[in-house]
Amino acid sequence: MRNKLNSLTPKQTVEELDRYIIGQNEAKRSVAIALRNRWRRQQVPHPLREEIAPKNIIMIGPTGVGKTEIARRLAHLAQSPFIKVEASKFTEVGYVGRDVESMIRDLVQLAVNMVTKEEEETVAAKAAAAAEERLLDLLLPLPEKKPVKEKEGEIIDLPYDSGNGSAEKTREKLRRMLHGGELDDRLVELKVSAGKPPGPLVEVFSSSGMEEMQSSLQEAFSKIFPSQKQERKVRVPEALEYLKKEEAARLVDTESVAQKAVRRTEQAGIIFLDEIDKIAARSGGNGPDVSREGVQRDLLPIVEGSTVTTKYGPVRTDHILFIASGAFYTNKPSDLAPELQGRFPIRVNLNALGEEEFFRILTEPNNALVKQYTALMKTEGIELEFEDKAVREMARIAAEVNRKTEDIGARRLHTIMECVLDKLSYDASELDEQAFTVTADYVRQQLSVISENEDLSRYIL
Repeated sequence: MRNKLNSLTPKQTVEELDRYIIGQNEAKRSVAIALRNRWRRQQVPHPLREEIAPKNIIMIGPTGVGKTEIARRLAHLAQSPFIKVEASKFTEVGYVGRDVESMIRDLVQLAVNMVTKEEEETVAAKAAAAAEERLLDLLLPLPEKKPVKEKEGEIIDLPYDSGNGSAEKTREKLRRMLHGGELDDRLVELKVSAGKPPGPLVEVFSSSGMEEMQSSLQEAFSKIFPSQKQERKVRVPEALEYLKKEEAARLVDTESVAQKAVRRTEQAGIIFLDEIDKIAARSGGNGPDVSREGVQRDLLPIVEGSTVTTKYGPVRTDHILFIASGAFYTNKPSDLAPELQGRFPIRVNLNALGEEEFFRILTEPNNALVKQYTALMKTEGIELEFEDKAVREMARIAAEVNRKTEDIGARRLHTIMECVLDKLSYDASELDEQAFTVTADYVRQQLSVISENEDLSRYIL
């Protein structure tokens, strides 16, 4: 596994999560332990290593309390392929809709993109050098080499020699001008891909197994009908970037990328199953419950460990970490199929957020909304400041509206901030003042009509 994963102890993982997520310490501890257990498993010798299964987690709590954010930040910390899927979007085999295996194919594709980007970074210097030479060839094409016959039946190439080296001197002069930005406005003619290759679009399959067939057919068509290239005149910087990408793609070994991506998916992949409570069926149910139970039956082998066929090769799901979440308002985790419950041994409850948590969310995290809007206004030359009382007033109103209407957790803060700063955001480009302070009175003034009218709050806040 990678050094990033190896270096994170559970305490360090929690500290990193604390930089972006307020509270929910129990959930943070659980995911931190799950992440560390991956590293511990790698240290266990074979064959016992293969017997150690990941301890999947169910997060139970209302919407907007940080369930998705915890899983997403965890994947970012571990540099793992991560995908969020809604369990309610899947259907039982035999029905029209997405089959559960598609989540594994999507995860592998994300891993391929991740590994490709990493590999391109390793060859970036070579790609940049090759791209520069190709660009100089476009700016100043060298005369063709002339073959010279040395011996009977043997022909060799004689490098171009201008005699006084004028072409090479001109080329080096152009190179210096390119590095100095003096050629940025010059246009060059470049062959670029025209877009998607011609051919039939296969979009008619949707049942189980057909998504992979669709992908394979589209790949086959792309080989039969290769991408057309057309001449385009572009500026030198744009041409250089295009050539860098083209050279990097040429230098990367796609077969090696696919192997690494499959291995990373199997050993480090994280799947976040949202709304798992929506497929929980009470015993003895009829109608829609039948389909929910079918999705659970289809999901079970993926979580337990099976092999899924993808265009990059077979992928084992035994050691993929599954983090499920749900509000469980009308049902409970015990309504899930017993076999599925057994594959999620860790359950953590996330607390609803109140006024104090909202105040901390607005100010403490690295990506706090107050910091975001301050940075946005700074682009207009305005120094935006928030008084503590103003932030507390926004937190109070957000908590109050959540109580009166529907509790959507911290998501309410985004709407509150937009309403408070609506006038400033609209007028910022024309304002002469270089500073603006948001006070508690200003917050109440901007939100008074909406927060006091419960019916209006339902539609606006």
